Amino acid sequence: MTDIRVKICGLKTAADLAAVAEAGAAYAGFVFFPKSPRHLEVDQAAALALEAPMGLCKVALTVNASDAELDAITAKVPLDMMQLHGRETPERVAEVKARYGLPVMKAIGVADASDLPQIDAYSAVADQLLIDAKPPKGADLPGGNGLAFDWRLLAGRKYWQRPWMLAGGLTAENAAEAIRLTGARQVDVSSGVERDKGVKDAALIDAFVKAATA
Repeated sequence: MTDIRVKICGLKTAADLAAVAEAGAAYAGFVFFPKSPRHLEVDQAAALALEAPMGLCKVALTVNASDAELDAITAKVPLDMMQLHGRETPERVAEVKARYGLPVMKAIGVADASDLPQIDAYSAVADQLLIDAKPPKGADLPGGNGLAFDWRLLAGRKYWQRPWMLAGGLTAENAAEAIRLTGARQVDVSSGVERDKGVKDAALIDAFVKAATA
């Protein structure tokens, strides 16, 4: 097994959490975004997070959330990291870090080379970066759409100021190739380990982790 770290995002049940832990993933992502089929209410997420084994990094994904919304989440859910997956500015990332005292991962959508310069701006303030496929215009979801981008755009760019994670359209079938092309040391998957929209599959989770870390 390599030192590749895997994040499984959009967990909804205790069975999902158990599958993620058993497969050996490093991160478990909980989605707080009502438009998403993976959305959790705060109490649901709190119950799940309390079942997470030691060492599994619990990540809250939010989209353009207000302080009030983040206050409600952090008051009840024991978290290890916050993932900002909307249009949050670098200034907002810094605010969230200062207010909650948790590491912050900022998601950045990429479609072509013109999207890459913003990564440097966010790497100055975020603790980690998540480089995802930019959603199509008019999409309801900022991520979890099962879309990939041209991974060759990231070739040779493995030394940003912060640790980064590759996302967007990853599956057990293409994870190794994506890692080879980008040099990513961390990968994130959501729809690629589902048997139906928002419904995780333990066998797919296990297969993905094995493929990414082989």
